[in-house]
Amino acid sequence: MQSRTMVLVLAMSVSASVGCAAKKETVAGPVAPSQVAAPPAAPATEGGIQTGGLHISEAIVKACGLRRYAPPPMFDYDSAALAEQDRTVLAEVARCFSDGPLRGQGVALVGRADPRGEGEYNMALGESRADSVRRYLGDLGVAQEKVQATSRGEIDAVGRDEEGWAQDRRVDIELASR
Repeated sequence: MQSRTMVLVLAMSVSASVGCAAKKETVAGPVAPSQVAAPPAAPATEGGIQTGGLHISEAIVKACGLRRYAPPPMFDYDSAALAEQDRTVLAEVARCFSDGPLRGQGVALVGRADPRGEGEYNMALGESRADSVRRYLGDLGVAQEKVQATSRGEIDAVGRDEEGWAQDRRVDIELASR
C-alpha cells in the first residue's frame, strides 16, 4: 500500500509539472529585480517629438519643420501595428527624406519594447516595430537603402507600470550616421 501511495504521489507530481510546463507564458516573462528597481526616466522627448509609437530626433524635427504632436498611447502591447497618428507624422518624415531638406540622407530606426517578455522575444518585437516603420516609409518613397532598422528590445526600458511600459514601446527615428 505504501509503494502504491508513493507511485500515485510521484505520478501526480510529474503530471503537475508537465501541465505547468505546457502553460508557460511566452509573451510576458517575469520582471528582473534590476528592471523593477530602476528609477523611472522621462520619455525620450528631449529635443525631439514623441507621437504614438515614435520618437523623432530634434535634428529631423528642425530640418523637416515637423509639427509638434500630443503623445497618445504608444504601440499596443505585443503589437507592431502603426497607429493612425504615427502614419500622419511618418508621411511628413517621408516627404522630408524623399523630396525635402533631408533628401538623400540616411534615417536610422530603433525598435524598442517594454521589459515584460523574454529578452529574445522583445528583441524580435522591437525589430518588427522598426520594420513596420521602414516598410511604411518605403511605401511613401523613402529609398530603402537609406533606411537602417535595428532593435534594442527591452535593453533601455525604464517603465515600472503600464504608463511607463507604454513609453518603452516605440521606434526612435534619427539621422543615420552614414
